[in-house]
Amino acid sequence: MKVAFATQDLKRVDAHFGWAKNIAIYELSTEGGEFIEAIQFEGDLQEDGNEDKLAPKLEAIKDCAILYVAAIGGSGAARVVAQGIHPIKVPQPEPIAELLDKLRDVLRGNPPPWLRKVLAKEGKGQERSFDFEDDEEVQHG
Repeated sequence: MKVAFATQDLKRVDAHFGWAKNIAIYELSTEGGEFIEAIQFEGDLQEDGNEDKLAPKLEAIKDCAILYVAAIGGSGAARVVAQGIHPIKVPQPEPIAELLDKLRDVLRGNPPPWLRKVLAKEGKGQERSFDFEDDEEVQHG
């Protein structure tokens, strides 16, 4: 699955979605994260009520499953969710590498229902199906 990060320095999630100079995109699997691309944005990115500034960012993340941001406005969040992307706000700047490690660990463990839906949609959840009928009963003791 592709994961997008709103970032100013390409190392940490430290940007408001609308004001972000960069969106870094990674491909994430249970093996880890792989950097795909960084998309840069120029011009007046400060808050000005201009909703059109979000259009290129929404286009950039259109095939991502998750978007990490430091902050996001209400209309921006609604537009992200409308594209089927799950926005996640971090309370303080966090390194992208650490977020990828945490998300990879979640994928390896027991992902929450919304993430299972994403995996199922991408066909990756099928790799983790379980057939309990073939399991042998384990004796303890």
